[in-house]
Amino acid sequence: MLLHLSISQFTLVEQLELEFGPGTSALTGETGAGKSITLDALGLALGGRGSAELVRPGASRTDISATFDIADHPSAEHWLVSREMDAGQEVILRRTIGADGRSRAYINGQPVPLLQLRAFAQQLIDIHSQHEHQSLLNKETHCRLLDEFAQTQTLATEVRSRFKTWQEQYRLYRALADSAEETEARRHLLQYQLQELTRLDLSTGEIEALEREQRQLSKAGGLLNGGYQLAALLSGGEGDIAEQLHRALQLLSTLPDQAPALLEVSQMLDSARIQVDEAADTLSRHIDCFEVDPERLAEVEARLSAIYQTARKHRIQPQELPVLEQRLQAELDDINAADTLERRAAECEELECQFRKAAGKLSQLRTKAAQQLAEAVNRQLAALAMPHVRMELALHPLAKPNSRGLEDVEMLITTNPGQPPRPLGKIASGGELSRVSLAIQVVTTRTSRTPTLVFDEVDVGIGGATGDVVGRLLRQLGEVHSGRNGQVICVTHLAQVAARAHRHYLVEKHSDGDSAFIALRELSGDNRREEIARMLGGEATAQSLAHAEEMLSRAV
Repeated sequence: MLLHLSISQFTLVEQLELEFGPGTSALTGETGAGKSITLDALGLALGGRGSAELVRPGASRTDISATFDIADHPSAEHWLVSREMDAGQEVILRRTIGADGRSRAYINGQPVPLLQLRAFAQQLIDIHSQHEHQSLLNKETHCRLLDEFAQTQTLATEVRSRFKTWQEQYRLYRALADSAEETEARRHLLQYQLQELTRLDLSTGEIEALEREQRQLSKAGGLLNGGYQLAALLSGGEGDIAEQLHRALQLLSTLPDQAPALLEVSQMLDSARIQVDEAADTLSRHIDCFEVDPERLAEVEARLSAIYQTARKHRIQPQELPVLEQRLQAELDDINAADTLERRAAECEELECQFRKAAGKLSQLRTKAAQQLAEAVNRQLAALAMPHVRMELALHPLAKPNSRGLEDVEMLITTNPGQPPRPLGKIASGGELSRVSLAIQVVTTRTSRTPTLVFDEVDVGIGGATGDVVGRLLRQLGEVHSGRNGQVICVTHLAQVAARAHRHYLVEKHSDGDSAFIALRELSGDNRREEIARMLGGEATAQSLAHAEEMLSRAV
């Protein structure tokens, strides 16, 4: 319920503080006094479209805040708590617009995106303008109103969710079906490539070992020939190094003078002879073990050639072949593990079945509620001096279901007996649409979850006894709404409506010669009686005042 509205520097409003309570509040005033400006400011605080033109001339910004009591609104409390914005049983929606056009939105003092402010505000208040009947020309509105009346919003939400899931899975199925041939071709290619890599059977470090062996085998002949020559030089016969060292030692031993230097030379030559003998033995063993194997060389070179050729085919380095095999195997595993067309088709069928089951239940409830809603609206139309106008809701089965269900909901109307019902836009005049809209709003708002209802001159074009009916209906809505104390705020030109309200506010425009501004004050007693008299006849005469007093007494 709206408790307080604060308006600062908004168009013609310099500063305005309004207190609201339960029941029906009427805003009246002369034409052009600015009655709708108050509701425009409220709409801005609720997330409506704003611009720099709304800032009062000379001001730096407009600032509007609306305080709501949400003690009896658990869904609003849950919305705030889930976003860590809870602050007790009251919530403050605030909107500022600078002279530069920049807009900011707040919930309980926390900055929020404008869309978030608007989404939350829709839970708290519902505004019906004098052009609200234009939405009745949209069949989506018809479906929404019927679902609200039937209290099937939860089921309708489930239907939308199931339809969305079904369509998403169906699109995946179609994409899989369209790419099935391409996927199968890719599967065959992967299988062929993996078979080739499997036959290659490349082990870790094998390439390096083969390359070393290939280098060794390719140089085996030259190495063996050099080894023989070296062996012959070391100890291969007459004149080799070993024999020369032996002769040197013999010659040294025959020298008569064994000086210390000669002894040292003898030791060094004897050591060299021993090392030459060891080198010759080691070389001999190496030559004995060395093998020239042309066949093995051919095998190694063929193996390396196969490895190199496979790597070139895949445009990678030979060492990367094991990683490639793992990657190709993973891709093939993913393809093999992917849902088959048959499985995906079965899943789509199951999702469609679930959707149609929920949508079928929704259709049954809609069919039952459509008759009840039509009857309730027709009773209100009769009370609004339209006894021959009949409204009915037609549920047209859809050849192709959509997110709203299995049918289109359309409001049809007949203005004269014997005529077939036709769409609203093709038969109803502007005045008729206005009264039809009011009748529908009165009926559907009784089942609405929105605690505060705002009517902005929806009674335009209505007068006399019909106006009294409208006033009585709005007062009833303000007294009890959705099982709680109701709250209705209406801007009206009808004395019959204003007299029925629980509270009465007068909107006045003043001017100091330099600028105009709007003021609003609550009326009671004689002041209210005089305003009702003005609305009846323009001037407060004894007769109009008496009439106003009578209207006010009947409203209690």
